[in-house]
Amino acid sequence: MPTFVHTDKCDGCAGREVVACVDICPHDLMALDTERMKAYNQEAEQCWECQCCVKACPQDAVEVRPYQDVVPMGGAVIPKRTDESITWTIKFRDGEIKRFTFPVRTTAVGSIDPYGGKPQPGDLDSPNLFTEDGKTLPTI
Repeated sequence: MPTFVHTDKCDGCAGREVVACVDICPHDLMALDTERMKAYNQEAEQCWECQCCVKACPQDAVEVRPYQDVVPMGGAVIPKRTDESITWTIKFRDGEIKRFTFPVRTTAVGSIDPYGGKPQPGDLDSPNLFTEDGKTLPTI
C-alpha cells in the first residue's frame, strides 16, 4: 500500500528549509498543500513503498501499511532513522508493539573519503575508465 500522511501530525516541516518527505521522495510523489501546510502523496498508485519519506519525516506523520505477508492485516511498520541507527516499530493489529534497532554506520558521520586511494581524474577524451591507468589493457 502506498504512503499516507497523518494530517494531525504533519506540520509541513514548519520552520525548516525543505519539506523532508517532498525533498527525499525519489519518484517526486510527495507534495505540500500550501493552503493547509500538510504533505500528501499526489499519485499514490505510483508509490513503490521505498519508505524514504517515512524515515525522513521529523513528525512521524508519514506511514506505509505493508502487505499482509509482512505484517498481518491492520498492522503497520514504522521506521525511524537517525545518523547512528534505524529503529523499526512493528504494530500488530492486536495492539502488540515490537521494536528492533540496528546500527546504520560503522564510521563517524562525515568521515568517509569517497575518493581516497583512487587515482586523480584523467583526460576526459581518453577511452580509459576512471580506475584504469592506461598502462595495462584489459584482456578479453
